[in-house]
Amino acid sequence: MPPPKKATANSQVTVFIGSDEGRVKEAALTLVRKLTPPDSGDFSNDIIDGGADNAEHAGTICNNVIQALQTLPFFGGTKVVWLKTATFLGDSVTGRAEAAVSGFEGILDCIEAGLGPEVRFVISATAIDKRRSAWKRLSKLANIEVFDKPDTSKAGWEQAVLAEANRKARDMGITFESGALELLVQMAGDDTRQMANEMEKIDLYLGERRRAGLATVRNLVSMSRAGVIWEIGNAIGARDLQRALELLGTLIHQGQNPVGLLLAAIVPRVRSLLLVKDLASRFKLNRNGYGAFCNSLEALPESATGHLPRKKDGTGFNAFPLFLALGETGRYTLQELHEAYRACLDANVKLVTTQLDNKLVLERLLVQILTPRKKAQAA
Repeated sequence: MPPPKKATANSQVTVFIGSDEGRVKEAALTLVRKLTPPDSGDFSNDIIDGGADNAEHAGTICNNVIQALQTLPFFGGTKVVWLKTATFLGDSVTGRAEAAVSGFEGILDCIEAGLGPEVRFVISATAIDKRRSAWKRLSKLANIEVFDKPDTSKAGWEQAVLAEANRKARDMGITFESGALELLVQMAGDDTRQMANEMEKIDLYLGERRRAGLATVRNLVSMSRAGVIWEIGNAIGARDLQRALELLGTLIHQGQNPVGLLLAAIVPRVRSLLLVKDLASRFKLNRNGYGAFCNSLEALPESATGHLPRKKDGTGFNAFPLFLALGETGRYTLQELHEAYRACLDANVKLVTTQLDNKLVLERLLVQILTPRKKAQAA
């Protein structure tokens, strides 16, 4: 996951924003606890819920924030005001309303007029409309940290989430056998809040045992939307047409973008199967665990691996999708996988240039890829 972006201002105001709601809340709570004087509990804090039901409610919330910022701490020392999970700062019906816009401008006026030296102000929100003048003013007044979810439609997104998962695992004292943490990331997807919940579930299950295996992850972890998308890839690997069609129907019914499904669920698995099938037909790949497989890839000549996907930091191959595909390649011939990859390209063209039913295009693609070819009979 990309590191948060920080402003350089040394300010009494800190803003946490981003599409990763779980990390936004975690970062804001951590700072609030850090700023809260010891032994004062919540008495020195004003925590104001920013969830606005409508424009009028947003105006009321802003007035409450201004009042809190202008009120001296009851017990002396540092006072923390936290506008928590503000929902009226983004580009929405409520956010565009005059009461919400003028209310937040009033908060900025209060900050610019000067806060008491003992006051610290924290804002957490999943979205702020950066087209407004309020954003420019806020950028000059506050330290800003941004936590956005990775784009799961792009190759290598797992590496960013994996780094966060590794951090949480270390903090909890949990170790994972080779490939197990990667499996957890695939199943939880970009939802870091779900990932944290799944880690806690594993933590409770392990008890005094502190090592989790592949079976533990498979049995305990619930799949997110990204996990369901990834499960389509598993169905392709298993050459299970019925399962793949069921998952596709579920995601289409949920309103998922068909082009996104093609590029995030189908193409990556077909590509991984093709790449590893081609390598296995020419070289000996070590199948005895994820680490051994990675080492065997690194040992191959550069001419054979120059086209393989790499981690964003360039430190090595993005090998886990290839490792997952390694045990599945026996269900396909190399020719079938070449044809499947060309079929994906053809489906992409149909999705973006024709008026054909999108679900039908993807269903035909899955049928074409997963239906076993009949062997030619001898004359």
